[in-house]
Amino acid sequence: MTTFLDARTSQNASLANSIAIPILVINTPQLFGQIGLQTAGAGANPRVQLKGTVSVSLPLALVGITITIVRGTVATDPVIYSATSTFSLSVLAPQVITFSADDFNPPITPQLTYTAFISSNLLGTIRVGPENFDGFVVSD
Repeated sequence: MTTFLDARTSQNASLANSIAIPILVINTPQLFGQIGLQTAGAGANPRVQLKGTVSVSLPLALVGITITIVRGTVATDPVIYSATSTFSLSVLAPQVITFSADDFNPPITPQLTYTAFISSNLLGTIRVGPENFDGFVVSD
């Protein structure tokens, strides 16, 4: 039987167009969410499920936006998820990017920390909201 261990939420911006954070360095991860999940009482087969949303306003050019999730606190920690969305020149409205990631059988420590980063391959990308990152951990 599955045992629920913990769930956390990182809510950076709740509403559309509620922030205006430019991505100022090309292909450099910028943190937008972080959670710590407690693992007290974990049994066999721990599993973490993560999901989130980030919205961006894009320059009028072909642009790639990458979402990366790491187990840890810095971009060089072990990557458990990475995906790139490419948007065309015709995209004018802010784009909402949603994602879902899993980490099966992570090393059990008192707390598992997960950090969500966003990067762009072109200057002019602006994080506009909403932004959220949440997850939960279970085990057998």
